Amino acid sequence: MAVPRRTLLTGIAGGLVAAGAGPAAGLGRRRVLHVRPGDSVQAAVDAVAGAGWTIVVHPGTYREVVDVPVEAGELTLRGATPDPRDAVIVHDNANGTPKPDGSGTYGTAGSATFTSAAPGLTVRNLTLANDWLRADHPEITGTQAVAAYVTGDRSRFSRVRLLAHQDTLFADTSALDAFGRQYFSRCYVEGDVDFVFGRATAVFADCHFHTLQRDVAFTPKGMVFAPSTARANPHGILAVRSRITSGAEDAAYKLARPWVPSYETTAWPSLVVRDSWIGPGIDPVAPYTNMRDAYPWQSMRFAEYRNTGPGSVITVPENRPQLPPAEAGLHTPAAYLGDWRPVPSP
Repeated sequence: MAVPRRTLLTGIAGGLVAAGAGPAAGLGRRRVLHVRPGDSVQAAVDAVAGAGWTIVVHPGTYREVVDVPVEAGELTLRGATPDPRDAVIVHDNANGTPKPDGSGTYGTAGSATFTSAAPGLTVRNLTLANDWLRADHPEITGTQAVAAYVTGDRSRFSRVRLLAHQDTLFADTSALDAFGRQYFSRCYVEGDVDFVFGRATAVFADCHFHTLQRDVAFTPKGMVFAPSTARANPHGILAVRSRITSGAEDAAYKLARPWVPSYETTAWPSLVVRDSWIGPGIDPVAPYTNMRDAYPWQSMRFAEYRNTGPGSVITVPENRPQLPPAEAGLHTPAAYLGDWRPVPSP
């Protein structure tokens, strides 16, 4: 149940801090609300819905689901310290988890610990996690468990840790014809199956992707990317100056597979990985695979450019489409983000 706005603003420890005073110094005219252990991040979001607010989350673990509505445009949600490990928002719903009211299961998007539809959202110096584990729930077959589900345009994440297993980060848009832009700077994302996925125009700059060990006998054990870009969108997922490491054995993972959802069969997935270091956990011989044979990866918009590392070695050229140098300028953060120029946080 949402806490009334007046009650929250007088009741949260630290309270509302006027711009230019105390902890709010240097934040300009933004209004600031502090959340500390024992408080609710969601209650803070409910209280400040509207433009021009900053919610500061102090060190601690906040076990809850947080949903930022579209009305909360231009909201900033940040950790109180520069270390994203200090403030953790975590929950444990999965796709197949039954809802408490008996109305079915959560579904993939509904499993998310953190959800935002707000335009102009900024999140920094936080950990967003879903710690649901397959081994603890063998009765559940819908094993997608999302850490963050983001659909708002101009959503910016800086120094954020995104932790889960299957479907960690759902970078999506509000509608098929909405080309929502998302920018991830110096973030850490870990998972195992399709753990960066969706149809957003999503740029990952200087990020670290880490594949987890899985106790399964088959390979591939998983895939890093699964874009589902709308056919009309010229830009899908772009990873630049990033690195991919693994906790699994060499070549156990694929770099990507295309996702063409049953509810959007016109999707034309797009992924470019460039100027990045790809570790030995990615299969260098066949780094791409299919999700469904009806939509082969070779027919999608997949390309690489100037990558390094043992997982980037071109052993079978037809298995690793390379971006022609003449087209490299079409696949940069500026080209993908258009008139929006997010500046990385210090």
